[in-house]
Amino acid sequence: MDSYECNIIIHQTNITIRNWIFPYKQIGLSNVRGKHVAPTHVGYRRGSDGDAIAISGSSNIWIDHCYLASCTDGLIDVIHASTGITISNNYFTQHDKVMLLGHNDNFVQNMKMKVTVAFNHFGPGLMERMPPWYDEGTLAHVANNRYDKWIMYAIGGSADPTIFSEGNYSIASDNSYSKEANCYNFICYSIFYWLKYETSKDVFKNGAYFVPSGYGSVALPYSSAQRFPVAPGNLVPSLTADAGPLNCYRNRPCY
Repeated sequence: MDSYECNIIIHQTNITIRNWIFPYKQIGLSNVRGKHVAPTHVGYRRGSDGDAIAISGSSNIWIDHCYLASCTDGLIDVIHASTGITISNNYFTQHDKVMLLGHNDNFVQNMKMKVTVAFNHFGPGLMERMPPWYDEGTLAHVANNRYDKWIMYAIGGSADPTIFSEGNYSIASDNSYSKEANCYNFICYSIFYWLKYETSKDVFKNGAYFVPSGYGSVALPYSSAQRFPVAPGNLVPSLTADAGPLNCYRNRPCY
């Protein structure tokens, strides 16, 4: 894993990224290496895509308490069958395409992807993809996040993913055309019965709403060690009050 100008590209396992600030601008050459990286991925690339954090073919990655805004491309990309990814306690603001989870509807290996997005604050000035899912058979658990006045939509997907929105707190903008929190394939204000979009314990303010679809309940693929309690949405403002970088000093607890 290398970082240049706050751009991080990950292609390995068991990595934690915490307390970083990413106001990123696209750069030149970037080096990619690590003990779990295949030989074909070692060496120089001709510039990044402009993402703050790009995770490719990796597992057991934790992105926690970061500030992400104003990058050239996305803020967090999780692609190429990466799994065991947790994105938590981060503050996002002032950006267009916030996340990319999955990269190609026909890349079948992405069906094993498991990504948890929890306790984040999606602040003002965000356009879309908080997050989106792009691959059939994948599941996104989006829990206890705060969404403040998205410009287009918050949660979306294509190619029939399963999306479970649980205990989120969503405040719509004053624009009448951006009240819906979830969209399919960038199409809002429609019901797609073949999709499984489920909402539970969510709170919606200023006319925000979520359109559920599909049948049956969502079975979360967590082991007993991975499960965590999800609070009702009305508690999210306090749960996300410390989203973003913490104040940390040597030999003292962060706060």
